[in-house]
Amino acid sequence: MTPHLLYVGGEDHHLRIPFMLAVRNCGFRVTAAGSGDCTPFNTVDIDFCPFRFDRFMNPFSDWTALKTLSTILRDVRPDLAQGFDTKPCLFLPLAGRAVGHRGIVRTICGRAWVYSSRSPLALAARPVYRALHRAAARSTAATVFEMDEDRAFFERHGMTGKNGLVIPAGGGGVDVEGFERALAKSPPAGQLRGELGLGTSPVIITITRMTRHKGIPTLLKAAALVHRARPDAKFLLVGPRESEGPLAVTQAEIDQHAPYVIAIGPRSDVPALLRLADGFAFPTEYREGVPRVLLEAALAGVPIVSTSMPGCCEVIRDGWSGFLVPPHAPDRLAARIIDLLHDRETARTMADRAEELVAQKFSLRMIVARHVALYSELLAWNSRLGVGEVDSTQCAHHDLSHRGQRRPKLVGSRRDRPGTLDVVLRVAMRSRLPVVPENSIQSESRGEGESAHYPK
Repeated sequence: MTPHLLYVGGEDHHLRIPFMLAVRNCGFRVTAAGSGDCTPFNTVDIDFCPFRFDRFMNPFSDWTALKTLSTILRDVRPDLAQGFDTKPCLFLPLAGRAVGHRGIVRTICGRAWVYSSRSPLALAARPVYRALHRAAARSTAATVFEMDEDRAFFERHGMTGKNGLVIPAGGGGVDVEGFERALAKSPPAGQLRGELGLGTSPVIITITRMTRHKGIPTLLKAAALVHRARPDAKFLLVGPRESEGPLAVTQAEIDQHAPYVIAIGPRSDVPALLRLADGFAFPTEYREGVPRVLLEAALAGVPIVSTSMPGCCEVIRDGWSGFLVPPHAPDRLAARIIDLLHDRETARTMADRAEELVAQKFSLRMIVARHVALYSELLAWNSRLGVGEVDSTQCAHHDLSHRGQRRPKLVGSRRDRPGTLDVVLRVAMRSRLPVVPENSIQSESRGEGESAHYPK
């Protein structure tokens, strides 16, 4: 019997389709549940269950989402269910507990807005965040982290549960071969430069949501400084703005920096856009996981300047595979961008090293192999059924051991403790927190992910 996996995510869950297809090719049946469009899943013949949840902190809406997810678990009856993004990673274990499902896996892609900001609201939200994750951990078979730092933080605060392991870029990795195919199919860089009015100018590209916690105000200040030193340079901003609510920068803020800053919104041809660029700037101030867009910029061979947030440091080593600067430091960001444009030989050397690192450490094949190992152990030790035969062409080239990680032991449903969902909701309601956009506390899959493959 083929083992059945359910993947639960948010509105950009479709960005994990390459990961899901690779897992399916390893002998698993795959179903997805998410709040986004079903069309991308239907196109590749992945069963899709709509799972709507409020982007705001709304206990009553969250209760409805929990019931919906419980129904999905009962109807789909997966052998294992894995959650991505902040709310799904909280809801899925609680829904699993309610229906007695023991094979729940969380994927923690950074600590998001709650631990990126020191605002009074963020500080007030932290105890609630920890309480919710402790409740979720009691019904989790395994928790996947993208970084050792996040695993240590969760363990220190009792939020990991019985089994925590690190899989770099555990949100799905990057499809190296697929990205190379997309680059090969892209129009010539000169053609795209002409269409965008870039001409022969040096181009610094940034791909992210146009929000404050992604560092866009800092980038705009840095762009002004670069413009003084290099008036021929242009900055190309790619990503959504209108959909980002109160956290978005205004169009007026961007227009103040015309014509050397050009914002073109979300795009689906990001590999081609990366190829035309002379440098990639990533000014994030957000405590996300490993940003997928950094991985793709590296694969495109673009020299990178990034802030020194933890997930970024997994990809960039300062002065070796790119430049790192502190967040909230437009002068330092501008100086390193100018360095990239001035010393092209050093920039190319660093870009080559970043590309090699990403291909070796964060490739889709490697990430899938690690997940297949985890699923195999969970299924075997759950004694519910054997693992489906693994496709050797996809997985045989990788060590499927966990290299010293603790062997997962599935957590029982523990139905002798009723009322967990009520308790969790009461914790959230007692905090009396103001309404906050869910995308403020998500880890980008929108944070984790910040995938270059828009639209988002």
